[in-house]
Amino acid sequence: MFDILIKKGLVFDGTSNPPVKADIGIKDDLIIAVGSLDDSNAIDVIDASGLSVAPGFIDAHTHDDASLIIRPDMEAKLSQGVTTVICGNCGISGAPYDLTCEPPGLLRLIFKSEDFVAKDFASYVSKVEEAKPSVNSAFFTGHTTLRMNAMGKNLDRAATKKEIDIMKEQLELALCQGSIGLSTGLFYEPANAAPTAEVVELAKVLESYGGIYATHMRDEADFVIESVEEAIRIGSEAKVPIIISHHKCQGHHNHGKSVVTLQAMAEARKTQSIALDIYPYAASSTVLNEASVLRAEKTIVTWSDPYPEVSGRDLESIATEFGVSKLDAMQKLLPGGAIYFMMDESDIERIMTSNNAMIGSDGLPEDTHPHPRLWGTFPRVLGHYARDRQVMPMYDAVNRMTGLPAKNFHLVGRGMLKPGFFADVTIFNHDTIIDRATFERPKQKSLGVEQVIVNGKSAWIDGKCVGAGQGKVLKRCDRKK
Repeated sequence: MFDILIKKGLVFDGTSNPPVKADIGIKDDLIIAVGSLDDSNAIDVIDASGLSVAPGFIDAHTHDDASLIIRPDMEAKLSQGVTTVICGNCGISGAPYDLTCEPPGLLRLIFKSEDFVAKDFASYVSKVEEAKPSVNSAFFTGHTTLRMNAMGKNLDRAATKKEIDIMKEQLELALCQGSIGLSTGLFYEPANAAPTAEVVELAKVLESYGGIYATHMRDEADFVIESVEEAIRIGSEAKVPIIISHHKCQGHHNHGKSVVTLQAMAEARKTQSIALDIYPYAASSTVLNEASVLRAEKTIVTWSDPYPEVSGRDLESIATEFGVSKLDAMQKLLPGGAIYFMMDESDIERIMTSNNAMIGSDGLPEDTHPHPRLWGTFPRVLGHYARDRQVMPMYDAVNRMTGLPAKNFHLVGRGMLKPGFFADVTIFNHDTIIDRATFERPKQKSLGVEQVIVNGKSAWIDGKCVGAGQGKVLKRCDRKK
């Protein structure tokens, strides 16, 4: 007898194969059988007639590091069918965090308090596990976090050999404790002071552990081509797989450069492993900064410490109210965050359908007025791009958010609906699935996700979180190759 039997669904198995009608039998936390199971019994039978059944979606790029602890129901993700989140991106991670002061600078995008950081990776994992989140999670170790540990506040320079050795030692310990790799945020202070050679030295630690290098590149605008070349060089010299985070081409005069960047990746892929992720919107979101304000056609403020009341408003209208220029208004609002409109739809579609491209929300759950990608990314890809615009087949879209990220992040037993795999399952209505979150109302739940199962237990049914604590931290093995 099965614990759960999903009957008569249109099954997308997580590969690039078209879907087939099939039943799925689940026992404990595993898929036991897939096929015709008419004569089987189960404690819970789910009639999936007229619905699609897919592996639980894997969010390839998140900043859910604190949310897993603060909001363990993870409604923003379960409501989209997401069962696994990849954290520790853009060079910022909650561990290893050695400083005793309030998390500075970029870390404030995800951590507002020391309650959500830890001195080593194992301790941070314990905090996550104690919170009992409803989704699985895997974590990179952030280069920026390592830099602050080794260099204190003197960060506007290259690290010394001694400081690099400290970072390497901390990274190796994190890998031994289960971190999946190293992430960088070379666009941001203070990581942008790090030369390529510094990153290469750290990335070399990854090879013997089977670790991954993920990067928010040094530039995604005027120097996006050169930044792709730098990422490729780092992966090549360190001999490790690369993931280029939220690939985009920002600024009107850079639109179309994805033709060149994707060709560079394709050429490099002949000799090394290169993947990328993308979110399905023509606007980005990060901290308030001058370069992005100058480049964007429009800027929406998502949060501001000195002026919290302006959250959700256009920067230009705020500047008019203050009686100053946009840049002067931005300075008055710091520290703060913003949404920037500066990408082209053709680039988005080209990148989204490119070889080894995955789907990642890059949502910032601690923003007062977040980008709609936090609540809408995955239904938007399935409903808007795959079904309505037919940019790609539905099974291709599902693969880019299931089997492909499971492969690229080395998540063993995840991302496919096959016997012996973990029972992470999303049941959705392919006719109605769509995002509802907008830039004006960014926290609206999507339509069409009917039921979500995480490790063999129901987590989302009929628009509500049910159950709790079924998510697992997915760790890199404590071994060298």
